Amino acid sequence: MKRRSAIKNLSVALGGLVSLPTWASGWTSQSIGQFSNLATNDEVLLAEIVETIIPETNTPGAKSLKVHQFAMRMINDCYGENAQSTLKQGLVLINELSQQNHQKSFVESSKSQRIDTFLKMSASTNTVAKQFADMIKRLTIQGYTNSEYYMVNQLKFNMAPGYYHGCVPIPR
Repeated sequence: MKRRSAIKNLSVALGGLVSLPTWASGWTSQSIGQFSNLATNDEVLLAEIVETIIPETNTPGAKSLKVHQFAMRMINDCYGENAQSTLKQGLVLINELSQQNHQKSFVESSKSQRIDTFLKMSASTNTVAKQFADMIKRLTIQGYTNSEYYMVNQLKFNMAPGYYHGCVPIPR
């Protein structure tokens, strides 16, 4: 009887191992689900905000690494209702502040105007504006430093460390 259950368990485990690569590589952004309930123009605005925080130079910027999608996913899945409402209110506030200061929306503003608007928002006395700026800045840095590009090219991350170096002298 033990032999039958062992063969059954072994066949189930083998079937799972065979199907695992197909299952894991079949993920797409559409199959994972919706990032958040933001409108498309709000997603574009958030992408420009994260690009303002970490712009593209000789290294990719936050927008090209899709850090805005990371921020939306984190706020939607891991943060509470308060953070989600702060995100929505903050996106409206940053556009209003940009309109007041530069007579343009944040997306239409120049690079220096965007930086000026974001700095004014982070130094604002409005608690929602300050919370929004701090949250987006924190999530942008977290998303950028956890991206594959940053881990591989900047930190020289190695997926499987621990090479065997035979006969190595040990200092006493």
